[in-house]
Amino acid sequence: MSDRLLAALTRRRAALLLLAVVLCLPPFYLDAFWLRIGLFSMAAAIGAVGLALLSGTAGQLSLGHAFFLAVGAYGYAWLAGEPGPGLPPALAALLAVLLAGAAGGLFSPVAARVKGIYLGIATLALVFLGHHVLLTADSVTGGFNGRSVPPLTLGGFTFTESDPELTVLGVPFGAEERLWFLGLALFAFTWFTARGLQRGRPGRALAALRDSETAASVMGVDVARHRSAAFVVSSMYAGLAGVLLALAFRRVVPDYFSLALSVDYLAMIVIGGLGSVAGATAGAVFVTALPLLMTQYADQLPLVTAPGSAEGAVGPTEAARYLYGAAIVLVLLYAPDGLHGLARRVRDRARRRRPRTPAPETAVPTPPQPSARPKEHTP
Repeated sequence: MSDRLLAALTRRRAALLLLAVVLCLPPFYLDAFWLRIGLFSMAAAIGAVGLALLSGTAGQLSLGHAFFLAVGAYGYAWLAGEPGPGLPPALAALLAVLLAGAAGGLFSPVAARVKGIYLGIATLALVFLGHHVLLTADSVTGGFNGRSVPPLTLGGFTFTESDPELTVLGVPFGAEERLWFLGLALFAFTWFTARGLQRGRPGRALAALRDSETAASVMGVDVARHRSAAFVVSSMYAGLAGVLLALAFRRVVPDYFSLALSVDYLAMIVIGGLGSVAGATAGAVFVTALPLLMTQYADQLPLVTAPGSAEGAVGPTEAARYLYGAAIVLVLLYAPDGLHGLARRVRDRARRRRPRTPAPETAVPTPPQPSARPKEHTP
């Protein structure tokens, strides 16, 4: 391994270590409002990464992502709660993710045979069907009012405020502080597994499938199997995001898992950059945090009124949708590869403009000059 490659790997590891340390600091310095924004953003990033694998890497359009988030959220609430089996919360969370994957597997034959806008319309039916089931299956979902979410317990440690005496470095750790580190662990798992899938043989097969199904099949890629597998994996990521959302909200209601949520996830991956894990994360933070921040500071923003104001005024949620709708238009016009591609181009341009250190000058030996001799006298 060359010295230059070794130095690049060392810098990358140091940057990852520094980022991990920085992400562990907010619970010690920020209040509950900012921690909730971070939790919601991490949950959205997990779901957006799954949709980026499906739509960006595999090239399959899906408008039913909200359905699989609902399966994960309600699956955990029912499996760990009462009425329900009352399973241990950790086991219930794992089974909820698998349940979302099973729901994706049941739909995968459709995903294996339908593509493009037709697949988008087929997944759109899942959202309306799921919303109807959430409203009518009262014994499982709680109906219109939803149901409370049991707290997660791991090895006797509960991610709630049931133990108010827990302090770390003098900081009391409540539910948000505890869930912050759980969200970081789940997001790190999502990040590295998704990057591994993209860089491995499955990711190359899905990219070839996205570019040309005919060429991919000629190269030996099983088109139907890989398209079905992409849908199942994306559904499992969405189920994991649904579990974290349920733990952060502490109550799940049917109206949250509507078509608007699926559109929000499409906005996340378009703004961040299709097929990019880092771009999906950036888009998820932007789309999730913007309405929450505008709600918090609505009285200080022009043309935006606080929630519950006079009818006809622009509320913070509507204003946030206008803003990231405009962001989608700008991205499609000027940066089709999203924020990730824009950041990559800025970084490459900065590297090209960086002055290079000139190589040290070495003394060039001068060839010996012939000694001058007096001209001989010719008789």
